[in-house]
Parts: sequence; structure tokens; C-alpha cells
Amino acid sequence: MKVFSGVQEVLILALMVVTVFALFYVNMSIMLKVGIAVIVFSVMFLMTLATQILRQQKETKPTA
Repeated sequence: MKVFSGVQEVLILALMVVTVFALFYVNMSIMLKVGIAVIVFSVMFLMTLATQILRQQKETKPTA
């Protein structure tokens, strides 16, 4: 079963690429790297949660 639409999959992949680039290839302090990683993974978690909630609401919506 497909969880995300095509746009959401592209956004997730872009966030992952930016995170890997920021964590390994950019010369920043460790606290900035940790902050970027936390923000990216929380956005991905919230997007997954919102998608599941919207899908559940669609399934329970009565059809008239």
C-alpha cells in the first residue's frame, strides 16, 4: 500500500539529500548539524502522521 503521493515522496527525498549534505559535507558546528537533523526528521514524522490521519478521515467519512 502506497503511503505518500508523488509530491510527498519527492519532498522526503529532497529533505534526506539536504540532511546528508548538511551533516557530512558542510563545515558547521555540531549543534547546528543536530538541529538540522532534528528539524528534518520531525517534518518527515509530522508529514507521515498527517497523511495517515487524512487517510483515516477519508475512510470514516460517510458517503451520502
